[in-house]
Amino acid sequence: MSAFILKVEKLCLSYSGFMAVDNVTFQVARNTIHSIIGPNGAGKTSLFHCLTGARRPTSGYVEFDGREITREPTHKRVSAGMARSFQITSLFQNLTVRENLRLASQGRDGDGALTFWRSAFARREHIEVADAVMERLGLTKRADAAAGGLPHGQQRILELGMALCGRPRLLLLDEPTAGMGVEDIPLMTRLIAELGKEYSVMLIEHNMGIVMSISDVITVMSQGGILVEGKPEVIRADARVREAYLGDAA
Repeated sequence: MSAFILKVEKLCLSYSGFMAVDNVTFQVARNTIHSIIGPNGAGKTSLFHCLTGARRPTSGYVEFDGREITREPTHKRVSAGMARSFQITSLFQNLTVRENLRLASQGRDGDGALTFWRSAFARREHIEVADAVMERLGLTKRADAAAGGLPHGQQRILELGMALCGRPRLLLLDEPTAGMGVEDIPLMTRLIAELGKEYSVMLIEHNMGIVMSISDVITVMSQGGILVEGKPEVIRADARVREAYLGDAA
């Protein structure tokens, strides 16, 4: 088994000549937290789109867990063990917390998830996964509450739980603390740090305090490409990064 769960080589994504992702090469080690940082427009979310199948890269190569997935659709990547959360909260607002998690667990079944003639409770394992994730994230008391009625911080945590319900080997988290209140950020930070011990985690995050405190490796993007990559202490000491992105957090 390779030490790296994800390998990306010379990846490019072009929109009518504009290079949103420009010749990007990097690797993500297993059971680490690998953060992607850079200013708005640097190409971070476009990179995530290519990795998760939301966009087909113009050129380049993506290997996940030893298998090339460069042109595979999103659902096959999910079935293989890749899960993503989004910068903008994506929940079933009118469904309960438990139902959101159950559906996320059921979604990993691929085509088998669409057996509408069967009761939602026919496959007990999905409910068991949902209940286990609720317990882990401290959401059990809100199991029967509508997701749309939760405070924003708990909605973000629920979305993380939905990603976990897919039983992933790689979690891609796009600004998981976006919009969270100051009081909720330490909990989310602690959860991500704990997840990095048993999952491989890729993280896009603008809060440099969080990035520097929990990352094993940081990749800095600029204008679609990679500016520099290394451990937090290397990134913190890089003059270009300090000037452009870190400011007081350095």
